[in-house]
Amino acid sequence: MFNRAKQLAAQIIRATDVHIVTHIDADGVAAGAIAASALRRMGKEYSVQFIKQLDEFVIQDLLDKNPELVWFTDLGSNNEVSKLNHIVTDHHHCTPENCTPSTLNPHLFGLDGSIEISGAGATYLVAKTVDENNIDLASLAVVGACGDLQDRKHCRLMGVNRSLLEDGGKAKTISWQIDVQYFGRETRPVYKLLQYATDPLIPGVTGREEASISLLIDLEIPLKDGDNWRRWIDLTKDEKRRILSTITKMLLQKGFSSVLARRLIGEVYVLTQEEEGTELHDAKEYATLLNATARYGNPEFGLKVCMGDREVALREARSLLKTHRHNLLEGIQFAKEEGVVKRKYFQYFHAGEGIRDTIVGIITGMLLNEEETTADLPMIGFAATDDGRIKVSARGTKRLVNKGLNLSVALRKAAEKVGGIGGGHDIAAGATIPKGNENEFLEILEKELETQLS
Repeated sequence: MFNRAKQLAAQIIRATDVHIVTHIDADGVAAGAIAASALRRMGKEYSVQFIKQLDEFVIQDLLDKNPELVWFTDLGSNNEVSKLNHIVTDHHHCTPENCTPSTLNPHLFGLDGSIEISGAGATYLVAKTVDENNIDLASLAVVGACGDLQDRKHCRLMGVNRSLLEDGGKAKTISWQIDVQYFGRETRPVYKLLQYATDPLIPGVTGREEASISLLIDLEIPLKDGDNWRRWIDLTKDEKRRILSTITKMLLQKGFSSVLARRLIGEVYVLTQEEEGTELHDAKEYATLLNATARYGNPEFGLKVCMGDREVALREARSLLKTHRHNLLEGIQFAKEEGVVKRKYFQYFHAGEGIRDTIVGIITGMLLNEEETTADLPMIGFAATDDGRIKVSARGTKRLVNKGLNLSVALRKAAEKVGGIGGGHDIAAGATIPKGNENEFLEILEKELETQLS
């Protein structure tokens, strides 16, 4: 990988003007910010474009504009980009046949792009090769990895991501420690952290505000310090221990495995130069903030936050995050009301225009952790796009992947047979297909999943 990074770095050094094209999610925003920061420090002219997917329309638009060098980040790849002077830093599933020689992708080097390095990480490797002083950008690569849930499988980052952590440690921009894995350590009141806890769910508590408050009262843990709600970071070690011990007992008493209970704790990643108690201090919360800007059509705010704007861009990003959280809750409720249909090898829901296509993937993943659904089957979600097509999102579990599930392959094959495109990772993938082809897509998908899981 490092020799390929040198090759791409040389292309960047030769260029005077670089056009960055990146994905509209946390990993894509972080990748775009790493690329832009490296170019800005070099004194290069640069521009940034955010897109949902790399298709023939994007390629044609770029051909018409004919930029000197295009830097694609976190978008997958195809041979069509060879029509442009380009480099690609990515981590989605690919083979030498569908990637160009100017592509840095872990799959080309025998690594797993779903857990070992993200798009932001691949972009960081090139930025570091351009200039060793760019190691301070490693913290953004970690945010990107957490945004793509690369820490979920092992409750810690693995593979090349470990070297990125070491770089961030050297630059004094990131540290890591063992703590609770639930989202919201820095900003959520403890009872809210428990109410929205997933992976693992807390039996009888997840989704229930009164139950989460009662749990804390029963453990004699104060909910407030004066007028302020206490957050997880405000608790003493003993208070944390009592909560985790109680949740573990609840899981085991309900018949959940000790393996699942052990997922309560793992590594968490702290951006040491950011203010404690804010979304930017924790890598997962930082990633969610970036996701919110990207999913609601304003990824430039996330980009500016990554590049140091703590005024207007951060205020706007926080406003979008508030909207994002509200829409996720409404989206989950909408999907439940519409109903999740179970088939032999998967379960699915069709949101139509009821859920934004930019967040249907997040909701699809969240539904896998709901009591009304099963984690024994992949979850498929459909939503209408603004241009009249259908967005498909698919999410699986570690256990299903171990049984042979590869959603990237399954969605790509099914989408192509109905005139669409698809891809991603084994545990999470997406596709875009023509409207009206959903049933045919599902029939093809079921046959492919039967082959994988039988």
